[in-house]
Amino acid sequence: MNKQVSGRFGGVVGTVLLAAFLLSGAPGCAVAPQDSAASATVSRDAVAAAAAKWTAVFVDDNPDVILALYDDDGILWGTLSPTIAVGKPAIRGYFERAFKALPGHKVTFGEQKIRIYGDTAINSGYYTFSYVRDGETKTLPARYSFVYRKRGNDWLIVDHHSSAMPPPPR
Repeated sequence: MNKQVSGRFGGVVGTVLLAAFLLSGAPGCAVAPQDSAASATVSRDAVAAAAAKWTAVFVDDNPDVILALYDDDGILWGTLSPTIAVGKPAIRGYFERAFKALPGHKVTFGEQKIRIYGDTAINSGYYTFSYVRDGETKTLPARYSFVYRKRGNDWLIVDHHSSAMPPPPR
């Protein structure tokens, strides 16, 4: 019985050791590395393009167009809302209210920090909203984080947080 048990465990242990050896990059077992730097650059460019698309459709004043950039289970912590919008119907409602509250709205992105983790990407930074109130252009600086999930060839927003920049300390 001991022989049978150690034989079973020996097989498992042997398999685990072989897998560890092969994955360790030992000489003769090397796997050609992927060009991760080039791949990351392409992905960063694609995520930056997704942010640029969000900027372009934001000014369209059409909730349905911007909503297409969000994943079905996306969430939004909007700059103008004290509550989180979960799912497309709630996100649509947020943009309907925001577009009415900010006539002539535009957004300009500042520096973007994009990180890629496989089929997930995070874009954090700041942007400035502008809008017209009583004939005067107003601005609202804000910070943001977009989390994207790659679906086919598209990077869709699964989590979007935006909050007004706090005033400087006094």
